[in-house]
Amino acid sequence: MDSAVQGKDAVLTALPDNRAMTSLLAWNPDAVLDAKYALKELTVTIARDEIRSACQTVKAAGYNFLEDVTCVDWYPSEPRFQVTYHILSHSLKDRVRLISPVESIDPSIDSITPIWPSANFYEREVWDLFGVRFHSHPSLRRIMLPEEWEGHPLRKDYPVEGYR
Repeated sequence: MDSAVQGKDAVLTALPDNRAMTSLLAWNPDAVLDAKYALKELTVTIARDEIRSACQTVKAAGYNFLEDVTCVDWYPSEPRFQVTYHILSHSLKDRVRLISPVESIDPSIDSITPIWPSANFYEREVWDLFGVRFHSHPSLRRIMLPEEWEGHPLRKDYPVEGYR
């Protein structure tokens, strides 16, 4: 049975050879807000303003494939949104999940399309459904809903029957 380990120092002690964790802590330990290892999955919380550099760091450490970018709305809690990046290393046969909290007062975060061009469509989906903007995105526009659609339907405060 896999026991959960919480906290960046505890995770580093439990996983001393994990390239993602050691690379992130060597790059900028202050940007690593928290870490958790449970069910054989590493989740690292990264400061919102450092997500692009953190992605570049794990990519340089051998994590070569962006699997997904998604979002969670924790309304009414703050930070309201959590943008989640699932990243895989084919050579290491390992995954890391980077999460970044995003406040509702300024629901935005840096785009990672310069690092992984495949993030383009995932970021557009998050923008379309949750309203989280991605700075420096090459073409941030709706991908699933019509351009004239009002609001972002996966927000928890979105009316069930839409705006009338």
